[in-house]
Amino acid sequence: MYVIVIGGGKVGYYLSKHLLERQYEVTLIEKDPRRAEALTGAGQLGEIVMVGDGDEMAFLATTGMERADVVVAVTGDDEDNLVACQLAKRKFKVPKTVARVNNPANVQIFKTLGVDVSLSATEVLLDLIERELAGKEPAGPATKR
Repeated sequence: MYVIVIGGGKVGYYLSKHLLERQYEVTLIEKDPRRAEALTGAGQLGEIVMVGDGDEMAFLATTGMERADVVVAVTGDDEDNLVACQLAKRKFKVPKTVARVNNPANVQIFKTLGVDVSLSATEVLLDLIERELAGKEPAGPATKR
């Protein structure tokens, strides 16, 4: 399975590392050249890192996106994550898109605009807290589909 991760911050780094350990084919896209270099460096992720903007059509065409099974956008910017997922879905026909949503108010917008899975850390934590207070077992990651 080929997964493209857009955003090389902590979430993108650990997600990519986790996927590689499980034998997935992964490309990590990071637009900050210095951050990308650090991710490529000794003991990090190596050659899977590409420097470029994950919400730019021309750049995405160089990533093999048309053969990706999943695109996961985990930048710190909701607008970038939304655009990246929309391009993946509409222009490159990627079957599954997943987006990190930093502002919980945007979850419904992502759903309406075609993102398959929108994850808000705030909503996940809120769900876990409410279940804990109610004495219920957590249902796993809270997602909006």
